[in-house]
Amino acid sequence: MSDEEKPVPTGPQKPVRRLDARSLRGLAHPLRMTILEMLSLDGAATATGLSARLGESTGTVSWHLRHLAEHGFIEEETGRGTKRERWWRVVEDTKVLETSDFSDDPDTRGPLSVYMHELVQQYFSRVTHYLSESWDRDWRRAGTISDWRDLRLTPTQLAAMNQELMAVVARHTLPADAQPQPGALPVIVQIQSFPRRSVEGSDGE
Repeated sequence: MSDEEKPVPTGPQKPVRRLDARSLRGLAHPLRMTILEMLSLDGAATATGLSARLGESTGTVSWHLRHLAEHGFIEEETGRGTKRERWWRVVEDTKVLETSDFSDDPDTRGPLSVYMHELVQQYFSRVTHYLSESWDRDWRRAGTISDWRDLRLTPTQLAAMNQELMAVVARHTLPADAQPQPGALPVIVQIQSFPRRSVEGSDGE
């Protein structure tokens, strides 16, 4: 899930959920966001398995799992596990967060700040983890960490560019019932685009 994530219409769509203030407050916690990221990237897990990876007690992880489930971010994987050892998975929907929805609400500024800072930290951690790993030459040449600094766009143009980028990613996203090609690995695409004030402090005002 990412800030300002918009669904791109390609084939069967997941249900779309727009996060409200209650949902944001329920998610905006560093450990809960880490748990949700693990379940999103690696699939269903138990509190015991997650606690071993996180270095937290099973009781603490179980409490946060129940909290995530209460707010509809995860659900129990039925038919798996026992009454004492539940398996949890991410709810399959497209979560949309519009930061502008909360700009005039002082009660959500704190949760929104926590959420955004933790989200950026997750993005940063994924990149640094990738750089610390050993990959063969083909994968190293296929991946990229790039930025472009010579764009001059209006808000409308920036929004349009983001939609085009997301449409490209959507075209490369396999349908739920399709099988990946031999040798395919999970790939993370991080799109980060935002305005920058010039040194003069006049642009964007």
